Amino acid sequence: MHIAEGFLPPAHAVAWGVASAPFVVHGVRSLTREVREHPESTLLLGASGAFTFVLSALKLPSVTGSCSHPTGTGLGAILFRPPIMAVLGTITLLFQALLLAHGGLTTLGANVFSMAIAGPWAGYAVYALLRRSNAPLMVAVFSGAFVADLSTYCVTSVQLALAFPDPGSGFLGALGKFGSIFAVTQIPLAVSEGLLTVLVMRLLVQSSKGELTRLGVLLAKKQPRTETEAVTR
Repeated sequence: MHIAEGFLPPAHAVAWGVASAPFVVHGVRSLTREVREHPESTLLLGASGAFTFVLSALKLPSVTGSCSHPTGTGLGAILFRPPIMAVLGTITLLFQALLLAHGGLTTLGANVFSMAIAGPWAGYAVYALLRRSNAPLMVAVFSGAFVADLSTYCVTSVQLALAFPDPGSGFLGALGKFGSIFAVTQIPLAVSEGLLTVLVMRLLVQSSKGELTRLGVLLAKKQPRTETEAVTR
């Protein structure tokens, strides 16, 4: 992650692009509705996209034809839900391919599926499950960001194993090799990203409490009943 330009066989590149397209289209509709109904969220949307862009541009060499880096998608998925993160992630990956030669246009579909779709959905699922279990907000945020990062690389390992199965052990052998190599750098990166996301969320709680309440990240406080309401009840 990101898989380099031209590294995947053409059929695989097309297939991942087709698989990613419905998620991105749905995300565009969700993003359009969010901006139309809540224009005040534009600044936070931009900050979420910038967070993803900056973190995912910090790359370390890893598996041949790929690299390791934080993803930054957990924050946006928690704030605005995975469909919108699919769009922000796609924009990030497109800009990085065009401006930084990081990833590529032929592998855009595969990179979008792993980083902008699978990662945010997995991370948000863990976050939501923990919040429903009454886990502290920051524990849920750390876990969501950690899983979003790590699951991205699990999907990338699957993509590479499908494209380049091991001559002897096939898909499973290649999956084990790719996953093992990624794990060396990616597990520490996932922990670091989780901690950084918690720090950013703490800052947002202080500066954007109203917006986080509207988005459902913070629970609205119940207003105390007035004396008149208490008597009538």
